[in-house]
Order: sequence, then structure tokens, then C-alpha cells
Amino acid sequence: MAFFGLFGKKSKEEKASLDQGLQKTKTGIFDKISRAIVGKSKVDDDVLDGIEEALIASDIGVETTLKIIDSLEERVARDKFMNTDELYSILREEIEALLNIEHKDDAADGDDEVQENSVFDFSKKPYVIMVVGVNGVGKTTTIGKLASRLKNSGKKVVLGAADTFRAAAVDQLVIWSERAGVPIVKQGMGADPASVAYDTLKSAVAQDADVVLIDTAGRLHNKINLMNELTKIRNVMRKVVPDAPHEVLLVLDGSTGQNAYQQAKEFTKATDVTALAVTKLDGTAKGGVVIGIADQFQIPVKFIGVGEKIEDLQVFDKKAFVASLFKD
Repeated sequence: MAFFGLFGKKSKEEKASLDQGLQKTKTGIFDKISRAIVGKSKVDDDVLDGIEEALIASDIGVETTLKIIDSLEERVARDKFMNTDELYSILREEIEALLNIEHKDDAADGDDEVQENSVFDFSKKPYVIMVVGVNGVGKTTTIGKLASRLKNSGKKVVLGAADTFRAAAVDQLVIWSERAGVPIVKQGMGADPASVAYDTLKSAVAQDADVVLIDTAGRLHNKINLMNELTKIRNVMRKVVPDAPHEVLLVLDGSTGQNAYQQAKEFTKATDVTALAVTKLDGTAKGGVVIGIADQFQIPVKFIGVGEKIEDLQVFDKKAFVASLFKD
């Protein structure tokens, strides 16, 4: 499978934005880890207990935390004379390994830079992305920012306003379409979401568009209705593009911590989620949720939101993410 880089290497501005956006998580959690380690000449149970407490407090989740601690204990038992500096380095490696989900099928390619910066398979045209998530997580804003970045990278983009149950959602997406300078397909409030998705794909094919972004309603009060609705949208889109959607992107609010886990659980039951975008990381110390959700659901995180600006929606780079959290 051939993947193509979306935005290339991170700029200095993006790296600075990432560091700033993750500052609360770093201060709240990884400073605690540093305090658990600093001043200790060797690794003991107190050090490991301090690390475990800090990881759980970051909303990494109990299961993922225990997986990390078990690995650390195994490494410590293997090397009786491990010092705390070595443990700190190993902790970084373990967390980065948990995020190593994306492009497992392409591991033989051997090009780390291409794999690290690849996001979508643009050999499929139009490449259809169905975006799901509950109301309030930043779903529509994420679509708008992604549309803008895709257009700026040279892609022809069409938006579909299939969240027809909230007039505000359609209005907000219209504003983003104007801001990004990309066309939008919409109908009146209360229209059939599948009908909007169908019209969007017909329009995209007619315009020879590269990418289609479909917004969907985010209601979790009835899982069966949600499942039926998303299935209907998928089936109708396939009448136009047989293998659509090529990506189902679940948007989660990182500041909600454990609630984001529950949302991920419900949506993965309702539809085949293939990628995650975790937003609002700049306003929370719970950035560890990115690690836990990726590990527990084995779904790659492709985007993170670390601020309000368009460029603050960043392609997720696990190495840069972990390096930022552990930066002195």
C-alpha cells in the first residue's frame, strides 16, 4: 500500500506550538515522574510506585499504566544495577513503543521519515474521510482546519455538512469552507444525512476532487440509532465511490480524560474507526489520554490539536510528542 506525505517535516513554529500545547501535561505529569526519580541513585519500589501514580494521574489509564510498569519492572529485574537515568530513558522508549501503531503493514518499507509523516493514501480519488465524534469535541473545527491544510498542500477538497440535526453545525462548517476557500455541499436542517453524503460525493466526483470530508451527527444517547445512521451513510456513499469511506476519523476531546475513553469505546462499537484526532490538549494536564487510547484501542492517532490556530492542528508525530513531554 502506497502512502504519501501530507505536510512534510514539522517546522520550528509547529514544534514550538507542540511544546507550548503540551506544557500543562508535561508540568502536571512528567515533572512528577522526574521528582520520583531525581535524587535516587538506584531504581527501587518507591521510584516505580511514583511513576505509576504519575501515569495514572495523567489519564493514561490503569491498563496501559500497568503495561508500562510491568515492562519497567522486567527491565529492572534484568539489569540489577540500572540507575534512574537509564530508567527515564527506558520509560520514554516504552511510551513511544505504545504509540507505534500506524503503518504496521508498511514496516518493511524501511523509510522512517516517510512513515512518520504519512497520513492518507491519496492514490484513491476522491479520498473520502467520514468524521465522527460527539458534539462539543471540536469535530467541525477539526474538519475546517484539516480542509485548510489539505488545500494549502495542493489538494482539491470538498466538504459535506451531514450533521443536519444541528443548524449551528452546518453554519459553522459553512464558515470554515469560506475561510479555507473550499466548496461545501449542504441541505436544510433535518435533511437525511445520507442524502447529503451522497450529494457530496457526486459533487466531488464531478469536480475531480482529491479529498472529501464528511461531517456527521454526534449523538450517543442511542447507540443503535447512531450505528444505523453511520451504516446508512456508508452504504449510500458506496453507490458513488464503491470503497468509501477510506478513513473514519474519530475526534476526541483530550481534556475530558476518561470520558474520551468511553466515547472511543462507543464509537468503535458503532462503526469501523480507523484513525483518531485528539483535540484541546493545550488546555489540559490530561494529555496522557493520547497514549492510553491509542494503546487500548490499537487505532493510530493521526492528528492532535494544541491550540486555536489552523496550524495548531498537527499531524501526530509520536517521536516529537514523547520528546516534548520529556523535554528538560
